[in-house]
Parts: sequence; structure tokens; C-alpha cells
Amino acid sequence: MAIARHGSGPSAVARAFASQVHPVFMLPPVAASLFGAALAGQFDPVVAAVHGAAMFFAVYTAHVKDGYVDFHGRGEDDDHPLSAFGCRLGLAGAAVGFAACLGWLSLVAGPVAAAVTLPTWFVGYFHAPQLDTNPVTTTLGYPLGVALCILGGYAAQAGAVAARPLAFAGVFLVVLAGVKVIDDSTDVAYDSSIGKRTVAVALGYSRARSLAYALMAFGLFAVVPLSVTGVFPPSAPLASLVFGVVVGLAYAKDPETATMLLVRGAYLFLAVLLVAVFFRPLAGAPLPDITVFGPYTYLATEAVFGAAAFALLARADALRRAAKTVAAVYPVAYVWDWYTLEVGVFEITMRTGVEVLAIPLEEHLFMVVVPALVLAVHETLHGTDPGPRRSDR
Repeated sequence: MAIARHGSGPSAVARAFASQVHPVFMLPPVAASLFGAALAGQFDPVVAAVHGAAMFFAVYTAHVKDGYVDFHGRGEDDDHPLSAFGCRLGLAGAAVGFAACLGWLSLVAGPVAAAVTLPTWFVGYFHAPQLDTNPVTTTLGYPLGVALCILGGYAAQAGAVAARPLAFAGVFLVVLAGVKVIDDSTDVAYDSSIGKRTVAVALGYSRARSLAYALMAFGLFAVVPLSVTGVFPPSAPLASLVFGVVVGLAYAKDPETATMLLVRGAYLFLAVLLVAVFFRPLAGAPLPDITVFGPYTYLATEAVFGAAAFALLARADALRRAAKTVAAVYPVAYVWDWYTLEVGVFEITMRTGVEVLAIPLEEHLFMVVVPALVLAVHETLHGTDPGPRRSDR
């Protein structure tokens, strides 16, 4: 029976099997495995390589099965390099490779490592046609696989699972779920026509897009309190900052361009986190002390955030609307601020001492800057929606 659909001989077969190796989607799980290994502290390169190979076979299984179902089963794809027999042969080979890695890990790294690694194959094998038929499993399949890669890479080195790798796995699960929703938004019309229930199909493009960026924002922000509490290293928020810039650039783009940016941003996110974990560049470094400005400290912070608010509002062409809203809120804020200061609810120390209408000058500015910043973020989030593109398929 023929294995390759195009050409014959060993070279055609090799090309057909190699066509199922998609670096863009295969590198993150393998990198996540190595990241989990780095979290463990002790690093056995042989163990890390075997677990990484297991992740390769799991993702390879997903790609071959997906192509088999979409082309030979559903008829969705226009072409596929492997015959139905070749797909089954590829699945069998990947399963044997995964089983060999799993057995080795069970003997060398322990049962916990094997137990955490095993589900990745099931996620890959059942991606199609079982898991890609409803919004939840369609979205969470790949992110869950990456999260399990982190946990498995750690467990392979440490023989157990701990709070830190669980926290990192959770962050990646949430962030990548947001990326996956945007990715699925590229084919809303086509998916809807064949009854494929992605989040974008179920919720509609606009609500799916809002959910996606909310998930990414939540995941990126979670890095900050996890760093403050010592679960993540102090420099980990830099990874959120880097990826946050990419998310900001992607926000106004169409789904296809946004997906391209976000996938590459996820690589940067993982790379910076790896540097933070492995090298700990800010370990022991004190927090920046902005009180060097003395009595002008409060004013300095207001100048920074006020400038950010002004820039965002100007970009959204919303300065006049924001000014009206801030003016309407100001009287309420003034009474509230004066009363809380008068009864001693809080005290401001790093200020100039200048008072206007019985409250500090800085508080007057605060009552302008804070609502302006809120409005600036609101206008930025809701002022631009590129809309979905019609699928080319």
C-alpha cells in the first residue's frame, strides 16, 4: 500500500512524514518541557532530552491525526502528503516512540513524571475529531498540552510536582488560551459553515476577541503578584512587559496578523521567563526608590501616569469627551477626598505641602489623572475593532 500520495520511493516517503513536523507549533511544547526542567534546579540533560522527545511524539501525533481526519475523513483540506495508510503508519510510529520515552521516564525519573507526561499523548491523539468539536476543548487543547509539558519537564527532573511549576503552567494555560481564541477567529465564516464550534463561532467575533484579550491580560498580570509573593523570580514581570507590548501591537490588527504577532510574542514570553528563572538577574536587587524626589515624589508619579493618559486619549481622539467626564466626576471626588483626609483615613507623606481648597495640591491632580487614565484605557480597548477577515479557504 502506498504511504506517500505524491511520488514514490524512500525519499517521497521521508518527505511525506517530514511534512508533519511543523516547527511553529512543535517548538513551544519542546521548549516548555525544557523550561519545566530548568525550574527544577538540578538539570539532567539526558532526562530533559527524553522528555522533550516524548513531547515531540505527542505533538507529531496531533498533527498526523488532524491531517488524517481533516483530509481523509472530513474532506476539509485540499491536499495531504500522506495516504490514509501512511497516516495510520505515522500514528503507530509516533505512538511507539512516545511509549518508549514514557517507559524510560517511568524507570529513570519515576512514576510521577510518567503520570504527568502520559496525558499529553491523549490530548494530541484526541484533538481531532473529538476535542476540536466544542468551544472549550477546541480552545484548551494546545494550551493544556503546553502546560502539561512544563509540569512533565519539571517532574522528570524532580520526581514530583510543586507550586512553582503549577503556577507557571497555569499562566501559560490562560495566556495561550487567549492566543488560541484569536487564532480560531481567522476562520469564523468557514468554521461556522462546517459546524465547527470554536469560541468565535459560539460567542461571535467581537465577544470572542474581548474574551481572548481578557485572558491574556489576566495571565500576564498574574505574573506580577506571583513575583511579589516569591513564587516567581523578581525579574519575571519583565516577560509580561515584553509580551504586553506585543499584545498592544496585535490588538488593533486583523485576526491573521494578530495571531502571527501573538505566536511570536509567546516565544518572547517564554524566553524572558527562562532567563528570569535560570539566571535570576534581579535576585537580591532592591526595589527602585522613587522617594529620591523628596516632597515632589507624588507629583512625579502623577506626571508619569498623566502623560500616559494624555497620550492614549490623544491617540483615540477622545480628549474632549474625557475632559467632560473628568469634570463631571471631579466634584464627587473632591468631597470624598476631603472627607477621608479630614477624618484621618489616610495620610500623604511625600508631598509638597501645598494645599488648595483644604486638600493637598497632589490630590487635585490625582482626581484628574486617575479617571483620565481609566477613560484612556477604555477608549483604547473599545475604540478599535479590526473585525474578522473572511477565510481564504
